[in-house]
Amino acid sequence: MAHETEDLTTFLIKSGRGVKGLSEMELKDLPKEYLQPQSERPSNMKIMEEASIPIIDVSNWDDQAVLKSLCDAAQKWGFFQIINHGVPLEVLENVKRATLALFAMAPEDKRNYFKENSPSNHVRLSTSFIPEVENALEWKDYLSLFYVSDDEAFALWPTICRDQLLDYMNKCQVVIKSLLQVLLKGLNIQEINEENWSLLSGSKRINLNFYPKCPKPELTVGVGRHSDVSTFTILLQDDIGGLYVRAPDGESWVHVPPIPGALVINIGDALQIMSNGKYKSIEHRVIANGSKDRISIPLFVNPKPSKMIGPLKEVLVESDEEPKYKEVLYSDYTLYFYRKAHDGKGTLEFVKI
Repeated sequence: MAHETEDLTTFLIKSGRGVKGLSEMELKDLPKEYLQPQSERPSNMKIMEEASIPIIDVSNWDDQAVLKSLCDAAQKWGFFQIINHGVPLEVLENVKRATLALFAMAPEDKRNYFKENSPSNHVRLSTSFIPEVENALEWKDYLSLFYVSDDEAFALWPTICRDQLLDYMNKCQVVIKSLLQVLLKGLNIQEINEENWSLLSGSKRINLNFYPKCPKPELTVGVGRHSDVSTFTILLQDDIGGLYVRAPDGESWVHVPPIPGALVINIGDALQIMSNGKYKSIEHRVIANGSKDRISIPLFVNPKPSKMIGPLKEVLVESDEEPKYKEVLYSDYTLYFYRKAHDGKGTLEFVKI
C-alpha cells in the first residue's frame, strides 16, 4: 500500500501531472485512494430538487429591497447568486480562459508551482485538498494564490493567468465593498471604519479549481463537505454545474445552477463568528463529473491574518446577546482548517463557546 501511494504521489505531484493526468489516462476504475466512504458518496445525498438559493439583482446596491434580500439570504441560506453586479462579462470570460490555459500547461511547467518547488508559499499548485491528512482523496487540482500586492503578484504568479486575475480582483472591489456595507448595515453597523475594513477584508486569496472528468464519479467527490473560513467568498463557475449547498433544513442538498454572468456569494466562518451567528456559513460540496471537465474560481475575502476575530461588540450591544464564539487569532483559525481533511463545519466547533 505504502509503495502504491508513493507511486501515486510521484505521479500526481512530483511529475506535475495532477489528477488531470489520471483523467487523461481514461482509466476504467478509480484508484483506491479516491474511494470515498459510503456516507460521503453522491448516492447518499438527499437532494431538494425544487429549491434554489436566492438570485439577487444588485444593479442598485442602495435600494432597501436589495439590502433586505441580501441580508435575508445571508441569514437563511448563507449562499446566493448576484446578477448585474458590474463586473464585465469579458473579465469573467478572461478568467475562465486563463484558468483553462493554466491547467493545459505541460506537467513539467506546472511542476514548478507545486508547493515542493514553488518559490513562495503564496503560490501553490496542489491536488485534492491536503493529501497528507486525507483518508480519501478529492478529484480536483487547484492553484492557490495569496494576494499581498500587485507587485508581488507580478513577480510570483504564473504569467499565463496573472493579468486576468489581477484585473478580475480589481473589478471585484466594488462588489466586495458594497456587499460588506450592506451586510454590516444588516447588523446595524452603518459606517465601516478603517479598523473594521482590515478586520473584514484585510487579506485575499484566489483559487483556480480544475475538476477533470472522472471515470467513476459516483465513488468519489470533487470537493468534500466543508464551509469556507473566509468573511465571504465570491465564486465564478463555468456552465457545467455540480456545486451543492446544505439546505436550511440541515439535511438536504440544493444544486447551485450555473447562471451566465452571475457570481455566487457565500458567507464564511469569519462572518458567522463576527455576526455572532446571525449570518450563516454553510456547508457545501462538489460532485465529480463523468463526462466533462469543470472549473471554478473562488475569491476568498478574509480578515487580516494578524487580527483577532470574535463577535463584533456592536452586534452584541445591539442584540443584547451573549457571545456564542470565543475570540481567536485569525491565522490560528485558518491553520486549524488546513491541518485536517474536509469535515463539514468542524472548524467552527473549535471556537464555539
